[in-house]
Amino acid sequence: MNDIHVSVRGMRRIPSFVLLRAFEAAARLESFTLAAEELHLTQSAISHQVKELEEYFGRPLFYRRNRRVEATSEGRRLFESLGRVFDVIEAACSEVSLAPDAQVLAVHSAPSFAAKWLGPRLPEFMQAYPGVTIRLSSGAEPIDLTRVHEVDVAISYAIAQLRPGVVTRALGAERIVPMCAPALVRRDVPAAQQMAELTLIDSQLSRVTWSDWFALNGLALPPRARPSFDRGALAISAAVDGMGVALETTRLAERELSRGELVEFGADVFEPLARETHFLSYRVNERNAEKVKCFCDWLCAKVGLDAERVV
Repeated sequence: MNDIHVSVRGMRRIPSFVLLRAFEAAARLESFTLAAEELHLTQSAISHQVKELEEYFGRPLFYRRNRRVEATSEGRRLFESLGRVFDVIEAACSEVSLAPDAQVLAVHSAPSFAAKWLGPRLPEFMQAYPGVTIRLSSGAEPIDLTRVHEVDVAISYAIAQLRPGVVTRALGAERIVPMCAPALVRRDVPAAQQMAELTLIDSQLSRVTWSDWFALNGLALPPRARPSFDRGALAISAAVDGMGVALETTRLAERELSRGELVEFGADVFEPLARETHFLSYRVNERNAEKVKCFCDWLCAKVGLDAERVV
């Protein structure tokens, strides 16, 4: 009896999936009739399932119009959350139905690295390794691979997560330099004077600050407020838009620099800084798993690393 009691208490308190599916379809299509067609049910069945769900919550989820329905505020909140959940379920089902030799590699990356460097190169990886499907997520906080088992490979920014059982490699030193839109550069004014006058853009999470750069170059940091962004990608975009000068890694601004949207300010005058800022991590016991090995080898080759080096 105790075992049964514990089992019941541990059950999830959620309504039937059938009811949630009917509600999600009706809310997305704003029609019981269209939801019925999509789910191969009758309009009456959809109506009854939605009504049962409303009775479960004790409140209406739709406003009934003449030929359409509109979600209430509670219904909209439920629909938005269900949409995310159904997307995850759909992705999980798609992975199960992959070809027998297909593999899914879950990669978690620092946001700016994912958007500015990794993302543009993933088509190349997919072409080279068609049997590996990438599932990419991003977040600013480093994750602990000893706890987050649904992630295979992590790419962190600024901090190398050192954990027993986890291999961590620095992805090479990156040049961190001032960069701005070409229109801001004045050829008739000394670079040091311009740096004292231009708007300086802060990257909040950067390992290198404007204080570091000014000290390295023997200049006084201008005592004025600076616009600030919590992502390197945002600081780079602001510089492209002409807001001022960003102090960022050339790795993340590679495309903008190659297109001429940004230039390295004072490249022939100022001392650049170099730091290891991105780190690759994977579990030791999975280092020879085919999907992990091919991705890590490909990534390291792309950043110019050959021999394996553990931080």
